[in-house]
Amino acid sequence: MAPTPSRTRADYRHFAPIQTRWRDNDAYAHINNVVYYSFFDTVVNGFLVAEGALDVEKSNVIGLVVETGCRYFAPAAFPDSLEGGLRVAHIGNSSVRYEIGLFKEAGTEPLAEGHFVHVYVDRESRRPAPLSEILKSALGKIRAAD
Repeated sequence: MAPTPSRTRADYRHFAPIQTRWRDNDAYAHINNVVYYSFFDTVVNGFLVAEGALDVEKSNVIGLVVETGCRYFAPAAFPDSLEGGLRVAHIGNSSVRYEIGLFKEAGTEPLAEGHFVHVYVDRESRRPAPLSEILKSALGKIRAAD
């Protein structure tokens, strides 16, 4: 029995378009599972850059992924146009749990639900660092209501 999504489009706070590419398809003629993780990373980091909470080259504090997961519900394939929904489920002192839903355009049920946890660390020492005020402000905009 296939798993059932736990969220719908309405549960996400931010959306980003994702255009699939020919090379995303695998031998089974659908988007390969590892590509979904690239989509997740793009949605999260695109949001952080747009909010001014991340400068990929210069930020003193960076987020390292320490946990990740994905549940798949329906396939996608090139040339599908997708949207990545983003929400924050938990904000700690130096960590954040992001949740991402991937949807076909205008779809209400996700094709996949994923999550990952960033631990924010000093770029040089790699020791945990407290979340900056600008990051907390950005995360507050997409924090889950439930």
